[in-house]
Amino acid sequence: MPRLAMALGTTVGGLLDERPAGRVVALRRGEQAVIRDEAGWERRILSPGVPGVEFEFIRTVVPAGVRVGAFAAHAPGSREYVAVETGGLVVEVDGERVLLGPGDSVYYEGDCVHSFVNEGDVECVYYTAMHVERSPG
Repeated sequence: MPRLAMALGTTVGGLLDERPAGRVVALRRGEQAVIRDEAGWERRILSPGVPGVEFEFIRTVVPAGVRVGAFAAHAPGSREYVAVETGGLVVEVDGERVLLGPGDSVYYEGDCVHSFVNEGDVECVYYTAMHVERSPG
């Protein structure tokens, strides 16, 4: 589903959540979109979907030795921030590798191919804050 959302120029939350926005929008754990991949990683969308706002806050759990995969470029102007809570994570951005440990973070422009891999021998938990620009057209 993340790749479908990218292809449509939106976020997963933008695809799944059509609730009207209010001044305060709560999203309970049982209502959160959860993506479980056959490779073993799990992505949980923590941010409520708000119409017209292309932002997601995501928690991802990656078992030892698992590659989350490559994600296509978002529209120009998109931005991502990644912060590691536990374990280690390699963030690959257009071929550049950044190794992150607990408490480390990275920012990158989201309009490029990016991927995540846990090359370590312990589980990794990381968070992504992502703003996706709408694709022109």
